[in-house]
Amino acid sequence: MITISEKASEYIKDQMVRENHVPGTFVRVGVKGGGCSGLEYVLKFEQDEQAGDQVFEDKGVKIVVQMKSLLYLYGTELDYSDGLNGKGLYFNNPNATRTCSCGESFAV
Repeated sequence: MITISEKASEYIKDQMVRENHVPGTFVRVGVKGGGCSGLEYVLKFEQDEQAGDQVFEDKGVKIVVQMKSLLYLYGTELDYSDGLNGKGLYFNNPNATRTCSCGESFAV
């Protein structure tokens, strides 16, 4: 399961309105190889589900992830920061054993 904080939910809903996304748009999260720690997070808005997708809904936001990425992301919370050290969405991933200093990549 992947969850989302209240702040992240508000930010995502606002972004969907600002970017004029059609009803049914969801947030796709995933993992791909790369970055200084070995794995990078992927996050984008999409409308089409794919075979093997796992679907979660939390705080009014639909979150979709492929099964192979879910193995690395299970239990992760998507959060939002508006602090001085950086603004934006970030992943609170309990599976990550190491992260890079910029927070863009991780290892398990």
